[in-house]
Amino acid sequence: MASYFIIVGEASGDLHGSNLVKAILRKDPKAIIQAWGGDLMKAAGANISKHYSELAFMGFVEVIKHLGTIMKNLDRAKAEIVAFQPDTLILIDYPGFNLRIARWARMKGLKIVYYISPQLWAWKEGRVKQIRAFVDLLLVILPFETAFYAKHGIVAHYVGHPLLDVIPKYPIEPNFRTQNQLDERPIIALLPGSRKQEIQAMLRVMLQMAPRFPSHQFVIAGAPSQSLSLYQDIIDKSGISTKIAVVENQTYHLLQHAEAALVTSGTATLETALFEVPEIVCYRGNAISYWIAKKLIKIKYISLVNLILDAPLVTELIQHDFNESRLEAELNDILHNPVRIAALQSGYRELKALLGESGALERAAELIVNG
Repeated sequence: MASYFIIVGEASGDLHGSNLVKAILRKDPKAIIQAWGGDLMKAAGANISKHYSELAFMGFVEVIKHLGTIMKNLDRAKAEIVAFQPDTLILIDYPGFNLRIARWARMKGLKIVYYISPQLWAWKEGRVKQIRAFVDLLLVILPFETAFYAKHGIVAHYVGHPLLDVIPKYPIEPNFRTQNQLDERPIIALLPGSRKQEIQAMLRVMLQMAPRFPSHQFVIAGAPSQSLSLYQDIIDKSGISTKIAVVENQTYHLLQHAEAALVTSGTATLETALFEVPEIVCYRGNAISYWIAKKLIKIKYISLVNLILDAPLVTELIQHDFNESRLEAELNDILHNPVRIAALQSGYRELKALLGESGALERAAELIVNG
């Protein structure tokens, strides 16, 4: 009977972690899984001892401000791993925290799997030395990552993207509008992120689009880690009189019914594309954090869609470009310009072809359980 300890640090990790937990349990029904994760991982069969909502800090300044909490969390994670004595430690993304755990776990002689590689090809490439030294099995989900790691003498196993196992067969909810008291107008989905900081930064500007597009209804995808009161407070302070709906834990159903979406950069940009919803990618962070990031990060794009395609398919409104005027113009374009809409749909098909076939979760679980 094998035991696994999994650590994730944010909502996307909880999603991918939950599907990995299910796949591991299909391979090894008697497996015992302890985790730092979220509600999805708990529902999948993992015992959650720390919720990711207590771990997600965004940006350089925010991390520094919460350094004491982060260090306490590191100590707690180590203590729990020692008490649990897992056969395998599985780390999912969240590199600032997880690579420190990996260094410590290597000294303890644990088997270490890294599932969903840190984006070292974007910044902090020097961390590949830590991957080489501390990780026994590296599983990557983006097609170009194997070549990146091979360049550094590391064998990375490309298992495919786990969203291809989930989104194409995600059940349609025909009563979505009725259940959420929505009318028959076309829906524009607002995905302002999962962290409180980014929601507060992004949603205020997104909401200003509602009065400008009265023929559409705007619906917020509530993050599972946040309370409804957070969104309602931002709506109340927005100064708009337009009715705005919030749906909780229904992001995929929302995207199934959406005509367009405004999306904070992250995994949600790829999820939206795989649902073939025209989108605008938005991001605004702390000014100091953004300045530091610009100096350090060496990628052309911030959205996974554009990164994978290596082309600017979806519009990215970053920092000062993320303003009401630009957002209105870009939203009007993806709603009403047939050439732009056709280009997005063609690009989305190319994106799916680049990501490959489904089965990522089964391949990952096979390598973890039997590799």
